[in-house]
Amino acid sequence: MRKITLYFTVTILSLLTQNVAAQEEYENEVKHLKAQKEKIIQQEKEALKKEVKDINRRTQRGALTVEEAELLKAEVAKKRALNIENRVAIIENKILLMQRNQGQLLTLTEMDSIDGNRIRLGLDINGKPAFSFNRRWKDEVTYDRRTYSDFVFAVGLNNALIDGQSLNDSPYKTGGSRFFEMGWQWRTRVFRNSNWLRFHYGFSFQFNGLKPEGNQYFVQNGNQTVLEEFEFELDKSKLRMDNLVFPVHFEFGPSRFRETDKSIRYSIQNQFRLGIGAYGGFNLGTRQKLKYSRDGENVKDKFKRDYNTNDLIYGVSAYMGFDGVLLYLKYDLNPIFKDADVEQRNISLGLRFDL
Repeated sequence: MRKITLYFTVTILSLLTQNVAAQEEYENEVKHLKAQKEKIIQQEKEALKKEVKDINRRTQRGALTVEEAELLKAEVAKKRALNIENRVAIIENKILLMQRNQGQLLTLTEMDSIDGNRIRLGLDINGKPAFSFNRRWKDEVTYDRRTYSDFVFAVGLNNALIDGQSLNDSPYKTGGSRFFEMGWQWRTRVFRNSNWLRFHYGFSFQFNGLKPEGNQYFVQNGNQTVLEEFEFELDKSKLRMDNLVFPVHFEFGPSRFRETDKSIRYSIQNQFRLGIGAYGGFNLGTRQKLKYSRDGENVKDKFKRDYNTNDLIYGVSAYMGFDGVLLYLKYDLNPIFKDADVEQRNISLGLRFDL
């Protein structure tokens, strides 16, 4: 008899404990839903402020008249008021459902769902999530994007202008001497409501090559670097200077204006572009490569030396063309070799691609 009495006592206590826990969970859920109502109202008010701010900004730019702006403000205010009314009604109906059923609601099992900017994968058991993965992402669009970035790639012919000589008298092969450049640039619109002038800035790695005519190669004699005849027949002779520079350009040209309710854009796609600027930087290294045959054996020599090349690099550059394909010219104002009896300055002409 005592065992039976004890069994029923434990069972009753267990049921009472479960009921108390269920009641607490139900009350907490109702409080949570009421808090959601306040959050909904605040969220819609903040969204309304942002929309009104955008309308004011468009009015200041002259894209809207005062009358058009007032009509738009009235429309967005009405929309946000209806949003509050509808969203709050959903929460209030859910509260009524919970009060009527003491928190015991029937729910659909949701294996996976996609909703706006949210994705959820999961498994619900008895209306409660047993496993769930949620991911949210922002879908905001920058209203006025003034700065863009591009990968820069350039390639072409290289040579040197020598004091007192024309380019035709250069001791370097016109077709064999080449340059290569790659880097990253940023493009910023200078004026607030116009895109005819842009400011370009960034960094680039430049590789300038010089191939001497005939059977010559570069020789460093003290503080002088000169060309001398090589003792064997050269298959290849090349000096390469590797530079890190920081170019800046002012770019001119038309663009197409596009405006939506969420953004404005100035597109330079398929438009003419002209850029004028300068660059400055450092010489990272200089090396010479020789290929020749000696006693029937092919020899490749690589020399990484100073060769009296300047450590500081600075010059002027310009480009012109359409879209991302441009004719590119750059000229070093610094002499190639320090303390040279006759100064030489690097010059390059080629194609530049803004990708």
